[in-house]
Amino acid sequence: MWYTEFAAATALLVGAGLWTSSALQRMRRVPKPQGLPGRGLPLPDAAFLAGGPARAAEVVIVRMQQEGRLIVSRDGLATVTDPHPQDPAEVVLIEAAGPNRQRELALLRRAVMRSPEIQQIGDRLAERGLMRRPELYRAVVRARRVLQLSLLVTVVLGVLTTVLWATQPTPDRDTSTPPFFAFFGLLLLGAVWLTATRPGRSRVTPAGLRQLSLMKTGSSPWRPAVGASAATAVLLGAVALDGVETLEDEDLRSVLKDRSRSAVGGGSNDPLYGAAFGADAGAAVAWCSSSSPDSGSGGSHGGSHGSSCGSSSGCGSSSGHSGGSHGHSCSSGHSCSSGHSGCSSSSCSSGSSCGSSCGS
Repeated sequence: MWYTEFAAATALLVGAGLWTSSALQRMRRVPKPQGLPGRGLPLPDAAFLAGGPARAAEVVIVRMQQEGRLIVSRDGLATVTDPHPQDPAEVVLIEAAGPNRQRELALLRRAVMRSPEIQQIGDRLAERGLMRRPELYRAVVRARRVLQLSLLVTVVLGVLTTVLWATQPTPDRDTSTPPFFAFFGLLLLGAVWLTATRPGRSRVTPAGLRQLSLMKTGSSPWRPAVGASAATAVLLGAVALDGVETLEDEDLRSVLKDRSRSAVGGGSNDPLYGAAFGADAGAAVAWCSSSSPDSGSGGSHGGSHGSSCGSSSGCGSSSGHSGGSHGHSCSSGHSCSSGHSGCSSSSCSSGSSCGSSCGS
């Protein structure tokens, strides 16, 4: 009889389907539901939401450059002229510049985007439901692969049992219940389950897209609440929402678009940020959640421990110290929940970006 094979296929498919549904529910759960902040979203948060950690790092660079506290040459060399930071992200940039206060802009940008101070922004946005956590998205993808495998097993068992049933002698064949229809019905159930558990193809949630729409529409350009002139604030708002293409400074725009993007392996305007973000795409945008969804954002305050991800090429370590915290980065295209797997990193007491090597 084919009932044993049908029961096994049913158990496998239902189990995989329940696992996938559970993973999807965890990804969509909002730990700290709040209303949309509208046009009152802070500048770094808006930049991260619109373009990821690379865009947030670029906003820090453009702000310091516009205020005359950072000079960027045509060949991509950045010089810090004011060593007094105005926020934690600027602390990372200034310390990464070293004692001579001068370094390649691509390296400064990479140090800022990998820092816990920037990585925590994504965690905050995910907590209020504006973005999806990379590790939870990957969990849904893995569960769906198991569900797809269970569908394949169902097809194989259905074909085998149907062939065996059809080749049996007519007196021994149960013509009232052919296995084909039962397995076909089970296959339809699995296909519907697979379709209903699609996680979407963007890191930004529908609520996050509505938030970006609120900031991009209106009678006047969005101007963040920053300590700068009105013209500079409008410029920073445009860079945060639309990228460095909005810069009128051709030299700075060229340096940020070309040198920084090639050094890090994907700019803030990388189409992968708004497209499918599986393991490979996640490396391009370089955001790896620094804490579990239930424990709050890991950060650099109050002695908490957070990790951050770099780009898809090589391994690095970046540590930001604020209130006794330690941040680690691991440039992996896959999961990077702890910051220690696959990387042998050194401690950076000054908060600068340190190189490390990947363990095989």
